[in-house]
Amino acid sequence: MAHTHAPVDAPTRLRGAGLRVTAQRVAVLEALSQTAHAAVDELHESVQREIPGIALQTVHGIVNDFTTAHVAQRVSLPGASSALYELARGDNHHHVQCIVCGRVEDVECVVGAAPCLTPSDAHGMRIVEAAVTFRGICEDCE
Repeated sequence: MAHTHAPVDAPTRLRGAGLRVTAQRVAVLEALSQTAHAAVDELHESVQREIPGIALQTVHGIVNDFTTAHVAQRVSLPGASSALYELARGDNHHHVQCIVCGRVEDVECVVGAAPCLTPSDAHGMRIVEAAVTFRGICEDCE
């Protein structure tokens, strides 16, 4: 079962990120806080219960604003039909993904301090993050 985050004080978090507090942003942030990894269409479906008629494009725009403001982060996984989003934790955690059902879980940093991995050749770049996805088969699908 996917882990969910603790309840979030959406207005405070939005103000802290320099974002204007609106009913739509609060609803999307609260929906995101209830799901560990959510696609925009899942967030849209959840928010529609509270704000009927909210457009999918509006939710896309809000998620993009959250990503730019470091309130949320995008998780791109191999073989996924769309990107997933999660609350930004300010760390460099990784993910494990079931190749059968697609379930995604967080994995803490594997070894050492962020970015956890050292590339064989950084091509002159200062590495600031490493994105690792472990892929396997979960117990339910086994």
